Amino acid sequence: MRTVEHELVSLAGSGGRWRPVAAGPFTVLAAALALLPIRPVWLWAALIGAVAAVPWLLGAVPEARRRRPRPYWRLSAAGLERIGPGGLVMVSYERSRIDGLAITTGDGVLTVFHRFGRTAVGGMTAMGLEPLAVFVTARRLGVPMHVLDGEATDLLDPALDEALRMSGLEDDIPGGGPLPRDHVAEKRLLDQEAALLAAAHEPPAGADSPDTRVEQRLDTPEPLPSRRRIAFLGVLTALLGAAMIIRIALDGTGEFGARLAAGCWALAAVGGVLAARRRLLRAAQVRWTITAERLLVRARPGRRRETQDLRAGDVAAVVVGPGLRLDPVSGEPRRADLAALAFGHRLELVARLPAHGLDGFQLAHALDDHGYRVITPGARAPRRPDYGLEGLPEIFAQVPGGRLVVADDGLGWADAAGDVVLKMPQDRIGGIELLTIAGHAWVRLYDSDGDEFFAAPLSALRIARTDLRDSARRAGLPVNDAEYEAYLSAAFHSAVSTLAADPEPAAAALPAGPVSPSAAVDEPEFTFTVPAPPNPVTAPGALLDATRRSRIGTYGMSVLLCEAVALLGAVWLGPDLGGFNTTASWSVPAGLLIGLLGYWLYDRNRSQLRVTSAGLAVVTRRGKVEWDLVRDRIGGVGIDEAAERMPRLVVWGPSGRVLRQITFPPDLDELRRACERYGVPWGPPDADRPAPPPPEL
Repeated sequence: MRTVEHELVSLAGSGGRWRPVAAGPFTVLAAALALLPIRPVWLWAALIGAVAAVPWLLGAVPEARRRRPRPYWRLSAAGLERIGPGGLVMVSYERSRIDGLAITTGDGVLTVFHRFGRTAVGGMTAMGLEPLAVFVTARRLGVPMHVLDGEATDLLDPALDEALRMSGLEDDIPGGGPLPRDHVAEKRLLDQEAALLAAAHEPPAGADSPDTRVEQRLDTPEPLPSRRRIAFLGVLTALLGAAMIIRIALDGTGEFGARLAAGCWALAAVGGVLAARRRLLRAAQVRWTITAERLLVRARPGRRRETQDLRAGDVAAVVVGPGLRLDPVSGEPRRADLAALAFGHRLELVARLPAHGLDGFQLAHALDDHGYRVITPGARAPRRPDYGLEGLPEIFAQVPGGRLVVADDGLGWADAAGDVVLKMPQDRIGGIELLTIAGHAWVRLYDSDGDEFFAAPLSALRIARTDLRDSARRAGLPVNDAEYEAYLSAAFHSAVSTLAADPEPAAAALPAGPVSPSAAVDEPEFTFTVPAPPNPVTAPGALLDATRRSRIGTYGMSVLLCEAVALLGAVWLGPDLGGFNTTASWSVPAGLLIGLLGYWLYDRNRSQLRVTSAGLAVVTRRGKVEWDLVRDRIGGVGIDEAAERMPRLVVWGPSGRVLRQITFPPDLDELRRACERYGVPWGPPDADRPAPPPPEL
């Protein structure tokens, strides 16, 4: 995509991809024809095949395959316009009538301010526009640009302005700074615009190192299963469905069960082909070829002519961060976790480069190493922990200067004078756990039954982590500080490893012949053997299994699937085996037994998750290790709320890249507690603000 100066064109698809036309209605019509007793049989089979092929034939018509661009938005000196097919202006907001533009942070809607009020144009994602590109282009055109906190519906009714002002909207200040969200967002856009201006007026740094002048390729992981396997499965499903319909036609379609089986095979064949096509579209790889002279980016396999080729001299800076991309199935703009915007030396948007699936850390550094100016959205606000202070007793706030103390073989709350006003005896304390949450030291208290009854940050209790740990151990209270123990273990191994002596190199260095007494004295008298550090499989930790609810549900799904196959088999093979009732009388119990036995064979060797201070590992009940990750490679464990698929339980790396996926659902509360107990970060990693080591270690 290339734009002229003082013009911004939104992201839009070409709209000319070959696709079946009205595949759903024709598929239902083919299944309905299969149920009709049409004579002769060859006409019945031919009608089913012809109706199922009509959507693909319509999609192959040259008139249907003509590449007509989809409607898109354009911001230029003429104003904000929506351009339809053939260049027809569908919606227009003239520049002379625009007093300003605004983006609301609540819903991301672009709003036009004019002399007679305000008009919400639409969502930025649906329009295919990025906030930074709109912000920079509007300011270059002389249009005032603002970022407002709230939603567009709040701006449409002027009567709500006073109510919003009186409700204390300006008091919604994030914990990371003194400014409201809209001010922070606008300041971030201004900072990025200033960085673009600096990049446009400063000469490029260039790549002086000879290693960086070699081209570097960044590819997204290959899809699983591969594209060839997906295409093979789709073709195999279509051929199998056609063969079964032909077989049923040859055997005769006098029975309703035979026609019902043919209708099911028609649905399965067409559904398999459509599913394979949909999966092929989503299984595209993004490939970057980075050199000091140009950028080559390809997002669709087999489309050489759609490769974006950018000369380095035309690019002033590349903004790497969250952006937009075209949905491979519908062709509509969608949010992307990672995208790249290339700006020219006149601050015009030169190209939108897809980068979803790549590692943002590697992409930014690869561009920087080859002489490109890289701009990132900036540091994000630190994530707030999901823990509150509701468990603090009211007396804590009623005692001025109160603090937690260890006194009289128990815990107490002392006032400023040191007098204990609230005491918890030792017999009520079953355990004291020290851990780190969001970079802050916390304490959890358990009763004699092992149930947690209190949790609070140590900063609210006005006691240091080291003081609480040492004082409680001197008083004989049960204290568990797994992070401190892991820190001491790592420090011990690193210190002792320098004292280990290797006798073989020393013996090889001795000269031939008799050894003098002075040389014998220099030999080490003792040898220290350093034990190997524990790995995630052997280190002590917590073993988490799938929840009972999920296991029972999977048992039920396997049984239902086998029963469905048994009923379809009875419908299909019933005429040859004595009728539907006779076949179902033994196929249904057989399906029940096969479903129960099959899942029992799988369930007895199911996977389990080990959470240890050395890392994570997934092992089966028979001891086979499926994968393991050491602690240094783990950036976080938690739920990945992806927009394209169901939420999944994943393990992130420190850079934010998904390293592993946990295929079975353990109990999230137990997983969180295990991660905090053994020092494994819980939640997505914050690449801009890496988690510090546990305090006071």
